[in-house]
Amino acid sequence: MTESSLNTFKGTIAQERELKKVIELHKDMPGALLPVLQEAQGIYGYLPIEVQRMVADGLSVSLSEVYGVATFYSQFSLTPKGEHRISVCLGTACYVKGADKILQALEDKLGIKSGECTPDGLFSIDSCRCVGACGLAPVMMVDDDVYGKMTVEQIDSILDKYINKKGGK
Repeated sequence: MTESSLNTFKGTIAQERELKKVIELHKDMPGALLPVLQEAQGIYGYLPIEVQRMVADGLSVSLSEVYGVATFYSQFSLTPKGEHRISVCLGTACYVKGADKILQALEDKLGIKSGECTPDGLFSIDSCRCVGACGLAPVMMVDDDVYGKMTVEQIDSILDKYINKKGGK
């Protein structure tokens, strides 16, 4: 992870109260860890170490057990996601048509790697294996918007649309 992509945990008192209620509701149930982590991620958007500690303490389990579950299941994220989530398809059709170059250009442009979030929280980048739009390869998604037949030259104008959305809110 690059130093510029490290985000400081910014949990609120209200989020902590909500998590404590969830823990209290589940703490005596067998197998409580998984549903508590799912709800914790719903509250915070990801599972930073601070949240993992609260869950471990609240359920009286070790931090390593919480971390083990959080890293085993792909549904959990240990890093924050951006306001706009960018996903580049690296499935066979997209990869053959240059999706790796799209991903590299995005990483260079935003100064983060796949799996990370920009320091301002505006964008995060991930890759995926297939979005089912092979005829449009290479494909990039921003939130629910699909961009097909992508070229590196299109990246700036696409990102600008989302940057400008932030200013227009």
